[in-house]
Amino acid sequence: MDRVLSQLRAAAEPTRLRLLALCARGAFRVSDLCDILGQSQPRLSRHLRLLVEAGLLERVPEGANAYFGLPPDADLARMIVARLPEDDPQLAADRRQAVRLAADRAREASETFRRLGADWDEVRALGLSAAAIERALLDLLPPRIGAFLDIGTGTGRLLELVAPRAERAFGIDASREMLALARARFAEHGVADRCAVRQADMYRLPLPDQAFDVVALQMVLHYAEDPAAALAEAARVLRPDGLLVVVDLEAHGHPELLERHAHRWPGFDDAALAGWLGAVGCAPLPPRVVEGALPVRLWPARRTLGRVSAPAAVLTF
Repeated sequence: MDRVLSQLRAAAEPTRLRLLALCARGAFRVSDLCDILGQSQPRLSRHLRLLVEAGLLERVPEGANAYFGLPPDADLARMIVARLPEDDPQLAADRRQAVRLAADRAREASETFRRLGADWDEVRALGLSAAAIERALLDLLPPRIGAFLDIGTGTGRLLELVAPRAERAFGIDASREMLALARARFAEHGVADRCAVRQADMYRLPLPDQAFDVVALQMVLHYAEDPAAALAEAARVLRPDGLLVVVDLEAHGHPELLERHAHRWPGFDDAALAGWLGAVGCAPLPPRVVEGALPVRLWPARRTLGRVSAPAAVLTF
């Protein structure tokens, strides 16, 4: 009862209700919230601190910044937000400002990529069929998903696709620019209430054990110095009988890709993936292939109850 009373007291203030309503739709920095609400940073920082201390919001550091959003267990916060009138003029104005801000952030991130010449759309750069890969992956996923994790989410395209069938869709990536685009995508397409991203290392996920029903690594593993360790970490956060899906290039004879696109591995074969997956407590299922100039394979596996440990890498070239 004390926790409920504390949360109700923390929420019982107009500015804090506005903050909860905004953060229920996505993650924002303090500077973003100052821009949207038209209030000073010291004032909003105090309100945010009270909401975080009460457990109604969570603060997620990302480089020099921090993002504020609803934590997964913020049931009371969601109940409060659900009772707020959609047609309230102040809340409607906040939503319009948030949409404008998201569009500005998306333009800034896109311009950064263009200015630096970053080839962030690897599927397009390699001449692969994004639509065919997405269809094959979605066909593998269950129609209803509790918690979904996309490791190496990039601009969040997969999270957006999975959002209609997932209660929570979460992505991690090492690039702040990618994550900025992902957040803008979620706001633009109205899925920010169930999609979230965080900057993190795929070898050290800031996530609890057995927290997800489905984990995906799409076009990520060929960049990994230690694919076995990456798979071990993915398996650690997967619930028993959960689904792990690796989507990556089939073993190929194009060594120039390693230099041109900074790939660490020239694709993978079924034996290597089966060995790594089995060693981290996942039972491999029949793989699927998306044909093309560079075939892409999908390696699904079910999490068993075995102990998760990273085996030594066995693939050489």
